[in-house]
Amino acid sequence: MLPELQAYYTSLVAPKRLSTIEVPIGDVPVGGKNPIRIQTMTTTDTLDIDATVHQVLLLAEAGAEYVRITAPSQREAEALSDIKKQVRAAGCRVPLVADIHFTPKAAEVAARIVEKVRINPGNYADKKRFEQRTYTDAEYEAELQRIYERFAPLVRICKEYGTALRIGVNHGSLSDRILNRYGDTPEGMVESAMEFLRICEAEGFYQVVISMKASNPAVMVAAYRHLVARLRAHGRLYPIHLGVTEAGDGSDGRIKSALGIEALLLDGIGDTVRVSLTEPPENELPTCRALVSFAETYRDTALPLPEPTWPTQGLQYERFAAYAVHKIGATEPAIVIADHSQDPTGLLLYGGEQTPDFIYVGDTVPESPPPIPLIYEAPIWEKVARPQDTPFFPSLERWRAASLRHPTLNWVALRPADLQGADLSFLHDPTVVWVLEVEGPLPGRAIRWMRLYAAEKGYRPPMVPRLLLPPPKSSPEPRPAHAIAVEMACQVSPFLLDGLVDGLWLYVPGRPPAVGVRLAFDLLQAARLRITRTDYIACPSCGRTLFNLEEVTARIRAKTHHLKGVKIAIMGCIVNGPGEMADADYGYVGAGPGTIHLYRGKEIVRKGVREEEALEALIELIRADGRWIAPPERPDLAAAPLAPASPADEPSTPAATPDRTHRDKTD
Repeated sequence: MLPELQAYYTSLVAPKRLSTIEVPIGDVPVGGKNPIRIQTMTTTDTLDIDATVHQVLLLAEAGAEYVRITAPSQREAEALSDIKKQVRAAGCRVPLVADIHFTPKAAEVAARIVEKVRINPGNYADKKRFEQRTYTDAEYEAELQRIYERFAPLVRICKEYGTALRIGVNHGSLSDRILNRYGDTPEGMVESAMEFLRICEAEGFYQVVISMKASNPAVMVAAYRHLVARLRAHGRLYPIHLGVTEAGDGSDGRIKSALGIEALLLDGIGDTVRVSLTEPPENELPTCRALVSFAETYRDTALPLPEPTWPTQGLQYERFAAYAVHKIGATEPAIVIADHSQDPTGLLLYGGEQTPDFIYVGDTVPESPPPIPLIYEAPIWEKVARPQDTPFFPSLERWRAASLRHPTLNWVALRPADLQGADLSFLHDPTVVWVLEVEGPLPGRAIRWMRLYAAEKGYRPPMVPRLLLPPPKSSPEPRPAHAIAVEMACQVSPFLLDGLVDGLWLYVPGRPPAVGVRLAFDLLQAARLRITRTDYIACPSCGRTLFNLEEVTARIRAKTHHLKGVKIAIMGCIVNGPGEMADADYGYVGAGPGTIHLYRGKEIVRKGVREEEALEALIELIRADGRWIAPPERPDLAAAPLAPASPADEPSTPAATPDRTHRDKTD
């Protein structure tokens, strides 16, 4: 294992929660032995004191343990005094956090009032110019001295008033200095935080929390891993706040957040979390609770398996290098398998970009086979299969004993016990895709182990996990759609963002098979393993927002959701403008009341567009670039939304241990 990875991982089979220092934040300390805290942010105009107080009280009642309030200028920072007085007069002790961008003076005012201040090192002491230049060592040191002079006064005030400080790095708003020396990388994100952390420590101040947010959950996870490795080497582990920034709304936003946050929580990383949704802030809290509950239930679940090594070249966010079988694996897009073994209907309804690559029908022979290749249980395949259909062998023994196999593609179930024999040469068969089936409460960790352990022995075959999401044993009612999405994202988070698999085979009992297909495509898109539709980077609303983000996001999504691989950022204000959009192709950014700026990448191409004309102007920009296509006439069954967003759609208890009734050899 590479040194930096060894510094990150305590164990891949039995991780424990990272032991960070405790930081007091009002009456709610974070880190140390404290529980994982959940938080959110107000969406009101901070200068509307009554509305902000009302929302803070609502969010505290809903379970927020910290509430963040934007303070973009000194006026908003000063308003925090009256807000805090009224919140405390109402008997509410929830710690308040001031969110600062660009304005050190506002931070210095807020630090004398609230319990915590969050600053972004990418724009606290720097203006974003996107300049290309090379810094000499002397010039770089001069820049660091300039930052010290701008930032140290805030640190001294925080130290005097006992105010905690979050150094909140965003992938999309790194300073020109960091970008020119480290690039747009996780290493650069961590160095951005370390520059400011060293100033805190030079002033004898340690009441610090650190975050590494990105809109791409794979980048976000890589950055946090680098951070933990650097903090271990540094000698002091500060509490870590987790979040995927600009995640969006609905199931998309929840899946992105759950993948990134849960991947870290299950490895023991994270002391406080926020799920950033383009929805009312109270909608964020049920998902926060679900992620924390899942982690606290399953984090300490140890595998009775030998410790594997991590074979990747450092802490990278890239797909695992498997070889290909029948265009599965290697650099091919990850596949999706629909499971119709319990529901043989709907085989002819799939269409569009989210059509599954294969359909498993088990021992059922459909009267009208679809054009999509079918997977049969091997004995049925021998009798009825078309040339494009392939066999499934439910065990290694059944495959070895088979008298007839497909000449180019066979699906064979593989379990952890199969990998613990002395001879693993069976993994080299060039016709087999290994279907990973795992018993136990946290199959994702065991699936990660299977890939890494096989690679350690020199075997890199294509692997596709088969996962069953069971209904909760406590309720006979079908689970709400967003609860399904969050739970499955939690299950796959240990392996998906690291690109350790070559597809997904999901089954959700009690739901049409298309639900599992849609969920598989959504998970693969969030992990960047297969792009089948538009990707949205939408900031959560806050007091800086200049238009109704929820309504505008819904309108843009309705018109553009069919654009495969196009990334559109929807930002409420210039604070979350060209920098925060990171790698978006197009940006729709609030410029002032009723006006929008449109961006191509990080370049502004139209200024001051009237809001009522901005959506059509965005479409015209996409069309001018040759990236517009007409919406499909036939609806895509798998692409249909799972359900509208609702706070009630979130699980309040952890997932139950998987039920085995679907097939006695599965999961």
